[in-house]
Parts: sequence; structure tokens; C-alpha cells
Amino acid sequence: MTDDSQQPAGLNRSVPGTIDLLLSRRSGSAKAMTPPGPDQHQLRTILRAATRVPDHGKLFPWRFILFEGVARSRFGDLLAQTLKETEAGVSEERLQTEKARFLRAPVVVVVVSRVREAIPIPEWEQILSAGAVCQTMLIAAHALGFVANWITEWPAYHPLVRERLGLKSGERVAGIVYIGTSAVPLEERIRPELDKIVTRF
Repeated sequence: MTDDSQQPAGLNRSVPGTIDLLLSRRSGSAKAMTPPGPDQHQLRTILRAATRVPDHGKLFPWRFILFEGVARSRFGDLLAQTLKETEAGVSEERLQTEKARFLRAPVVVVVVSRVREAIPIPEWEQILSAGAVCQTMLIAAHALGFVANWITEWPAYHPLVRERLGLKSGERVAGIVYIGTSAVPLEERIRPELDKIVTRF
């Protein structure tokens, strides 16, 4: 393993185009993704960027579960099995949908929020840090030319799925981030008017 913590010498602190990048970022639906997704170097870059979010107390209150290749279909089988065990009369159509859930994108990252209790750092700040991880992943994926979608859906909240993912006490799914290439043109959506959401004290 290499040390990813070292900064490149002479890091440019004024990166042209950064604001344009932020103002052009938008999510692409996981349902409309196709290969290619990030390769191993690009995925590592996305994850490294995500670990640079604000983190009061240097707690690293998050971790990642990666799904690539056949792992995506194995997770789909797990979801289908979970439904068979917990929902009476689940349809074959629904089971097939769940089996294909993580096949929608070439790379899927589950971001796990892990809160430490009984310490001075508020729980809320630790949870917000995990949210910042998800958002930074979206920005990094966009910077590398991919499209990403941060969602959760029912698997993030089902106790049996959480158990089978290996989540421990104090851990929750902060987001499921799908990363790939959009199969359709991205359309801009309505953004809030700043005058309606900004006040001065």
C-alpha cells in the first residue's frame, strides 16, 4: 500500500475551472447508467478525495463498501433472498428487479456512517461528515468525466440487509453512490433562486 496522505510538491492552490466544475455538476440517474465506470486508479482517486472532507476530531466516522463485477449480482441475490424471507407473496418481477439493482452501474459504493458515542464530538457533526463524503464523491466522479447518483432506497434501511452488509452498532448507510457513464444526455433541473433562500442577519 502506498501512502496517499502526502501532498504533491508545489500544489496549485488556484485551480482554473473549479467553480465551473461545481456549477456544472448534476446527478445522473442510476437507471440510465452504462459502462465504462472508473478504473481502479480513478476509483481510488475518488475515494481519496472523499476522505478529505471536514472531520471534527479526526474520527474518520465513515467507511466504504465497494461493489464491482460479480459482487453486484451477488448483492442482488442477497436482496432477493431477503425479500423472500421477510415479505409474503413477493412477486417474481420484484425479485428480478432486486437482483438487478446494483447492476445498473459498473461501480457502486456504499458509504457507511459510523458514529462514535460518549465523546465530545456531537453525533450530528459525525453524520454530516459522512454526508460530505457522499457529495465529494459526486464531485470527484464528475471531475473525472463520469456521472454519479447518491441515493439510498429500501436496502439502506432494512435491518436484515444492514446485518448482512456487516454493519455494526452505531453504523448506518449514509448513501449508495452509483458511478458510471450516462446513457442519456443530462438535463439541467430547476435550481433555487438565491434571493428566496438567502437572508442577512
